[in-house]
Amino acid sequence: MNPNLKAHLALLGANLIYGINYTVAKDIMPDFITPFGLVFCRVIGALSLFWIVHSFNYEKIERKDFLLLAACGVFGVFANQLMFLYGLDNTTPINAGIIMTSNPILVLIASAIILKNKITLTKVEGIALGIGGALLLLLFKKDFSFGSDTIKGDIFIFLNAMSYGIYLVLAVPLMRKYKPITVIKWVFTFGFILVFPFGVGEFTAIVWTSFSLKIWLEVGFVVLFTTFFAYLLNIYGLKKLNPSTVSTYIYLQPLLAAGFAIWAGKDSLDWIKIVAAILIFSGVYLVSKTKTVKNQ
Repeated sequence: MNPNLKAHLALLGANLIYGINYTVAKDIMPDFITPFGLVFCRVIGALSLFWIVHSFNYEKIERKDFLLLAACGVFGVFANQLMFLYGLDNTTPINAGIIMTSNPILVLIASAIILKNKITLTKVEGIALGIGGALLLLLFKKDFSFGSDTIKGDIFIFLNAMSYGIYLVLAVPLMRKYKPITVIKWVFTFGFILVFPFGVGEFTAIVWTSFSLKIWLEVGFVVLFTTFFAYLLNIYGLKKLNPSTVSTYIYLQPLLAAGFAIWAGKDSLDWIKIVAAILIFSGVYLVSKTKTVKNQ
């Protein structure tokens, strides 16, 4: 299979997982696990799996690259996950989905500043189409509400989008040099060191006996799929494609969620979804087909 096609399929899989995660995480928080406690579960669970997998694919890291790996740990794990789950606990999934459409714009800006990549008209047009399609789906749900009740959560979701955008750009030089599993293992190692003092208290306060089978399965989904597989799939995509393409796939999340609802018989296909799908796929295509510059 063509390497670029495999990268696109990996990103498709990762964003399908993220689309489902908005609802799953809201089921868990805060009644069963508080936000920082869930971050601790995610990081320690995924980190253990990354170390196990990496032991079969060991690769040595040059000492000079550890500082960059630590920075990726700060933005890609510590700040990203803490702010996302804390924000989601204080806002709605729809609000979070709308705010996260800013991520590709932030990645484009970060790429221009950090990697010195040009902001091309084609990329801007692609991102604009993606935003239009995603917002068309999200806003027509009519259950979003920006106001004083959600402002704290909304701000943290935006900071999460900014943090994850910086992480995608910072990780590019590492992905050109090392295997995806090597990079993500060390990113999560540094992330765990920072997460530990914030999450260990809430982790130890979890009443595991209160979990129903559904909650156990949802916690397992968040650790295994949303964290381990999704991060690995995203970092694999980043090895083959540019940060702007990776981030633009976020626009597929509401589309995939709508498709899942249609498949489950909880929604129906209409012209809004068709137009949104055309806009989103056109946007992803425009961003992904642009020429790369330097390390992008």
